[in-house]
Amino acid sequence: MHRIVDSRIALVAILFVCVGSVTAQDSTASKHATQTFKDLLYRTGDDLTEYEKQRCRLDLIHPTDEKGFSTVVWFHGGGLTGGNKSFPEGLLVQGIAVAAVNYRLHPKVKSPAYVEDAAAAVAWVFKNIEQYGGDPKRIYVSGHSAGGYLTSMVGLDQRWLAEHDIDANQIAGLIPYSGHTITHFTVRKENGIDGRQPVIDDMAPLFHVRKDAPPLLLITGDRELEMLGRYEENAYLWRMMQVVGHPHTKLMELDGYNHGQMAEPSHPLLLRFIQELEKE
Repeated sequence: MHRIVDSRIALVAILFVCVGSVTAQDSTASKHATQTFKDLLYRTGDDLTEYEKQRCRLDLIHPTDEKGFSTVVWFHGGGLTGGNKSFPEGLLVQGIAVAAVNYRLHPKVKSPAYVEDAAAAVAWVFKNIEQYGGDPKRIYVSGHSAGGYLTSMVGLDQRWLAEHDIDANQIAGLIPYSGHTITHFTVRKENGIDGRQPVIDDMAPLFHVRKDAPPLLLITGDRELEMLGRYEENAYLWRMMQVVGHPHTKLMELDGYNHGQMAEPSHPLLLRFIQELEKE
């Protein structure tokens, strides 16, 4: 069982891990040759719209000098209304693959299209990563802000991956960065609900707390600098996962970092989380 990490302790941990991460990158950069594939279409079928063909694509970077590597599926932020796929710099040259995903956006689509796309992308990675040398048993899902929301929805609400004959419990770990755990404000807006009115319905990760979910690392910025209520939402999810008996949920608050700043110092924590899980 893991208690909420004190923000000052979290900052010390980040600084320590960041130093180790930089050293590792410097020492292994020449060892990890990589290959990049751009704009891979993760949705198929003859009935795809032009917008789906445009947005339902991912970029993949993976090591070429080893097999059986871990993969992080990464969803960008942007409030479900903007943003584009890109590789987080802090996750590169680490001996893992990264799949950076685009998905359809409001107002061209409405909920649940965003989660449907996220699930389709994760399913594509499960079904295809082995041909690139990756291990389908070592697939992690992460993202920042709206991407964190999608991470939690795909991993906690099993119905979305079930549409692709994938059990969400096959995900090796979930690492949402400062994601909504209540229903996303854009989804609330689509239903005529003010952004200041909290809602927990079946489009909220909190609605889907369960004992048998994948390991979960929740990371937020400083509660006094974050988007309104974002730390407290994640703290409530952490608590409710404890209540239902989930054995592996952690919460970290990054002291001194606001919503936009908190992603970069979170990457070493994600890498450490993966290392800890794969040692078990």
